[in-house]
Amino acid sequence: MCGRFAFFSPRDAVIRAFPVDAGVLSEPRFNIAPSQNVLILRADDSGNIITESCRWGLVPFWAKDPAIGNRMINARAETIAEKPAYRQSFKRRRCLIMADGFYEWQQAEQGKRPYFISRSDRQPFAMAGLWDQWVKDSGAPLRSCTVITVPASPFMQRLHHRMPVLMDWDAGKQWLEPAAASQQLTQLLLHGQPIPLQAWQVSRQVNNPINDSADLVAPVVA
Repeated sequence: MCGRFAFFSPRDAVIRAFPVDAGVLSEPRFNIAPSQNVLILRADDSGNIITESCRWGLVPFWAKDPAIGNRMINARAETIAEKPAYRQSFKRRRCLIMADGFYEWQQAEQGKRPYFISRSDRQPFAMAGLWDQWVKDSGAPLRSCTVITVPASPFMQRLHHRMPVLMDWDAGKQWLEPAAASQQLTQLLLHGQPIPLQAWQVSRQVNNPINDSADLVAPVVA
């Protein structure tokens, strides 16, 4: 599961980790929630990797109501090749969603405690995703995306039974390759090289998406 994440690395750090034109990065964000815009990398019609702002919560091109995106912030890697909502995007519209870390909540006697999970070296990473474009009549197109999840790694199992698919640049290029075979892509999602992670407890202020400051990723004493 991935229901909240952060992306705050400076431009030079992002380009070192993912050497493409990062376009115009937004201000640092520490509490990105569904329905908000996120930065994605995707292949254009010529196969070049470009950056784009995209709404989080996938709205399939055939949807009658864009509100469906509120329920489609995550997609299971095990079923995206077959599910009608995702299979066309899996074939043709794959993306990388940029992040520095994501949040997960652990059940405790005092209520759920939020944790921030990042790479052990604190470098930015990408979450594997899918995107789609929805158009109503002659209106402006809405581009949206979803985060792909897999069963949790041993490290993550204490926090949740699922987690986003995390990728570095090498894996990301394979994921975005237009000619990649479905079987190769599925193997990349389910059996890719794991990225070392770290996690620490953070303030419950992150529970409210209105809050968005660097204090949200600061460790708190349990």
